[in-house]
Amino acid sequence: MLDWQHTCLTLSSVQKRKNLIYSLPTSGGKTLVAEILMLQELLCRQKDVLMILPYVAIVQEKISSLSSFGIELGFFVEEYAGSKGRFPPTKRREKKSLYIATIEKGHSLVNSLIETGRISTLGLLVVDELHMIGEGSRGAILEMTLAKVLYTSKTTQIIGMSATLNNVEDLQEFLKAEYYTSQFRPVELKEYLKVNDTIYEVDSRAANGMTFSRLLSYKCSDALKRMDPDHLVALVTEVIPNYSCLVFCPTKKNCENVAEMLCKFLSKDYLNHREKEKSEVIKNLRGVSNGKVCPVLKCTIPFGVAYHHSGLTSDERKLLEEAYSTGVLCLLTCTSTLAAGVNLPARRVILRAPYVAKEFLKRNQYKQMIGRAGRAGIDTAGESILLLQEKDKQQVLELINGPLENCYSHLVEECTKGIQSLLLSLIGLKIATSLGDIYQFMNGTFFGVQQKILLKEKSLWEITIDALRHLTEKGLVQKDSRGDPEELQCCFRITKLGQASFKGAIDLAHCDTLYRDLKKGLEGLVLESLLHLVYLTTPYDLVPQSEPDWMVYFRQFGQLSPAEQNVATLLGVSESFIGKRASGQAIRKKVDKSIVNRLYLSFVLYSLLKETSIWSVSEKFNLPRGYVQNLLTGAASFSSCVLHFCEELDEFWVYRALLVELTKKLTYCVKAELIPLMEVTGVLEGRAKQLYNAGYKSIMHLANANPEVLVRTIDHLSRRQAKQIVSSAKMLLQEKAEALQEEAQELLSLPPDLPGLGDPNTEEAKSRAGEATP
Repeated sequence: MLDWQHTCLTLSSVQKRKNLIYSLPTSGGKTLVAEILMLQELLCRQKDVLMILPYVAIVQEKISSLSSFGIELGFFVEEYAGSKGRFPPTKRREKKSLYIATIEKGHSLVNSLIETGRISTLGLLVVDELHMIGEGSRGAILEMTLAKVLYTSKTTQIIGMSATLNNVEDLQEFLKAEYYTSQFRPVELKEYLKVNDTIYEVDSRAANGMTFSRLLSYKCSDALKRMDPDHLVALVTEVIPNYSCLVFCPTKKNCENVAEMLCKFLSKDYLNHREKEKSEVIKNLRGVSNGKVCPVLKCTIPFGVAYHHSGLTSDERKLLEEAYSTGVLCLLTCTSTLAAGVNLPARRVILRAPYVAKEFLKRNQYKQMIGRAGRAGIDTAGESILLLQEKDKQQVLELINGPLENCYSHLVEECTKGIQSLLLSLIGLKIATSLGDIYQFMNGTFFGVQQKILLKEKSLWEITIDALRHLTEKGLVQKDSRGDPEELQCCFRITKLGQASFKGAIDLAHCDTLYRDLKKGLEGLVLESLLHLVYLTTPYDLVPQSEPDWMVYFRQFGQLSPAEQNVATLLGVSESFIGKRASGQAIRKKVDKSIVNRLYLSFVLYSLLKETSIWSVSEKFNLPRGYVQNLLTGAASFSSCVLHFCEELDEFWVYRALLVELTKKLTYCVKAELIPLMEVTGVLEGRAKQLYNAGYKSIMHLANANPEVLVRTIDHLSRRQAKQIVSSAKMLLQEKAEALQEEAQELLSLPPDLPGLGDPNTEEAKSRAGEATP
């Protein structure tokens, strides 16, 4: 254990179970401290633990790595991400649960524990990347989660960690937490800037923040000068193929272009480095993509180079990450999202430009990217090089020498996903129903702490009153008829629509639209195909970003069956309208653009359900395959939300059974026989096919598999991955078995409210209880 880890774990505040925020540079070993505290809570204090992580991929990575601990040490590891997770969580009699969740699912889980009176069973809440509390609607949701735990449970300890925190005092006040920080880094990081042919070392002691390091001397042809004015080829060939390198690019397209450009000018000798393993990577990419391989990757992987961004499918990303981690690939060109995602360190990190898309780089983003440089236990040093033009020099110097950006609450800024959603859930969960209690709760939020900075025109009282007025006008809450609506004693109660919106975690900007769409759907629900149901579960928030390809739209319309055309007619969208748009003709009839665009996305999803191949659907609709997969993930999650919405409204009883099946189809979107295998964390479609073809056709098969046999029979499966798959399958099987045992015990136990039972402690009651239990 590192010195700082020992110091942190033995702090008197940690020993006394006070809340803690701790901050260290990336790769300083923060996670180990959190994991030790989680195991202590599960095993010594016998309490449940919730760990909140920012992205689905990181949740799945953590589930895979901790499942083996759960099996050996006797606790459950449960996934709450995407459409996965049980609400309320299964009540365990003996074993405790480690819930690993995304920000959104973590919030729903806390709501569920509060509603069922079980929040006190949560002994510890761990938040990774705590700085995300200052990032848009997701930050607002994280703030709500933390504020509710602070208000409803005095026994739950909160631990927050981050590499990039500045205004810690505000967070300390909000979380009532102690603070620990250290500048420890296991591998020294050297920061450089490159302007033209000169490389400078970042040096805070120098007058202008940097000192001359060296001139970049590299013989190159005229063609290379034209194609690579920034000398990227020279910079990467100083480290690859023996060491790894990450090149951060401003855009997805730039990632692909840079990867291709580098491979045009790399020596042919690079083709020989781990040649067989690289051809295996291409073969496996083909295996997970229905025989297709991206032309760019086909050209770059033989050189040990690949791009990494959201345009890839999950299967492709997983394969490329594994190949990079094992050194088969030595260079990734990537977008900024990799810095906040899975852990892929490098000897050298190059920032192609001080921009993310068109926005100038923030210091937090810069720190996260360069934090990937230097691999503990592998490298003795790590280095980052930021390439910049003379015009950006002053701004970059301010960036590297300035403080980290402050973290500000987005609770009020994100109105429908923030304060209105919070107040609705406070009333729905009966955490606070009177105006006085609601205002008291608001004062205890992160926003409440920062109100003097953030509030200019209105007071917190006025903002609270306004939000409650909006909820009342929308028919989501009702106020007591007695008393003045602005009196402290004035009470509110949730309506049925409000309860459905809160339970379904529906963005309040869309709840009335969803209600109208579902109501209209009942008038003529078309069940001869899934298209109508798919339309109703296509996420509203993705519609504004959608711009249909009208020729593709028109072609798809021509292939609809009569029943499917009936769905379009019910929605007011005709083939002639789409045809006119495709041919550029003038259109007199007004059609709701949001319905037209939403139906187009529904066509994409419907095609996916019919064909299950992301590649063929992305080609058919001329969309990036990563976008298609993200659409599918969003639809699966929203379908689950709509299901919970319908469960609260009796008039929508007909949707309930239909949406259970549709959610499952959207979640897995594969042939039925692969679904059981894909329930195992980390097993995606490509891997599920390999396992199924090798004879592993159920969770029981995987749970009892020998990892060594798996490695021998499944292509490109590392020993670590094989062990994680077996551990995850065992964990899932144990969960299912325990849930059935719990259900059986509950069915056979004596009801405590049985008439005539009297005092449950009398001998007669005890003997009757004994008769009831087998």
